[in-house]
Amino acid sequence: MTTLNFAQRISRLGTENAFKIGSDIRKCESEGKKVIRLNLGEPDFSSAEAINRVAKREIDKGNSHYCDPQGLPPFRQVIADQLKRTRRIDTDPERVVVTTGAKPPIAYTMLTYVHIGEEVIYPSPGFPIYESWVTFVGAVPKPLHLKEEKGFRFTAEDLEPLISKHTKVIIINSPSNPTGGVLTRQDLAEIAEVIKAKGSDDLRIYSDEVYEEILFDGMKHESIASLPGMAERTIIVSGHSKTYAMTGWRLGYALLPTDRETEIFKHFNINFMSCTPPFIQMAGMEALTSPELPPIVEKQRKAFEDRRNVVVKLLNAIDGVSCAMPKGAFYVFPNIGRVCERLGILEDFESIPSKERTASCPSAMFQLFLLYEHGVATMDRNSFGSIGAEGLHFLRLSTATDMDSLKEGVRRLDVASRDKEGWKRFLGSGIFSK
Repeated sequence: MTTLNFAQRISRLGTENAFKIGSDIRKCESEGKKVIRLNLGEPDFSSAEAINRVAKREIDKGNSHYCDPQGLPPFRQVIADQLKRTRRIDTDPERVVVTTGAKPPIAYTMLTYVHIGEEVIYPSPGFPIYESWVTFVGAVPKPLHLKEEKGFRFTAEDLEPLISKHTKVIIINSPSNPTGGVLTRQDLAEIAEVIKAKGSDDLRIYSDEVYEEILFDGMKHESIASLPGMAERTIIVSGHSKTYAMTGWRLGYALLPTDRETEIFKHFNINFMSCTPPFIQMAGMEALTSPELPPIVEKQRKAFEDRRNVVVKLLNAIDGVSCAMPKGAFYVFPNIGRVCERLGILEDFESIPSKERTASCPSAMFQLFLLYEHGVATMDRNSFGSIGAEGLHFLRLSTATDMDSLKEGVRRLDVASRDKEGWKRFLGSGIFSK
């Protein structure tokens, strides 16, 4: 058989382990184990009937052909109006680009602004596709490590040392995946001043605001673009997956600072997918304009807040676990360092073959143990940025599932945290030396 000689850049392309772990889950379930899935960041609600109704109507009308690669003009107008109202900035529908979900703008940003060897600052832990695209385009990754004791927020003081004359993009994600950390307006004001003082004129801020409607404790969403002098530096990105439970619809958008940048993003759309299906865009417009949606969105937000309150309390009651209280999104990010130490995972990690050790970490080992032996699917710390993450031992649990499943999942985690004999058996199975 001929060995394919793949392009070198493929070795730099990462993945999103929330999807990759699916094969492990299926294997467990094929063996008869009932798995509680706390791995995937997907609302356990379905898209509202008002949204579905419009999509079906548009399909029946034949609105299923090619359309403007930049996005339907009426939909872009609605997006621009919504951003103008909520971010308090001047907007123009001609600077809005509609995309198939909120992931494409990450790639477009790296491909547009960043030369090989230039620097990108991004949050870690953070959405894994940030680090994947930074390394893929040959940029220098500059992870901004978020601290548990700060509620996984970062400050201007944390950011300032990372900015250099080579910095081309700074990624901000608030509310945050995977931690639920939220930046306040004061945080953003201080961050903006540092960026203006140290950043080059062509530096761009990538502001990922997809969880903008999922905030707790009375907090309101704040965007760095709302601050003086920042709209002209900022790419605002959001979408419908989280707020409107439209994950499978794949609908997102970006607001660009200039017409030229908008044109480039539009051309990437043409090169990658031609256009976002028009009937989906019409349904997305309904989500932003229908009076039926705000009460539904609020009901879902309240459910996520109630679940957060219960799950954080239960996690903090487990010996060896600490969990910061997230202020938004639908995740919790418990520290399991003492659990890994008690079970002997920290020592056992050093004893596995070097190849497997390079591709793993103690929290990933506990994650697999929790799945295969106790039937709970979670995500490990390194799934959200591995560069510089040595010695950090966390899990991400998605609270986007029903309360009973969450309680049972945390109960099983508690049992697993004390299961020394089970861990030794699992380690002895050879799973980490294959």
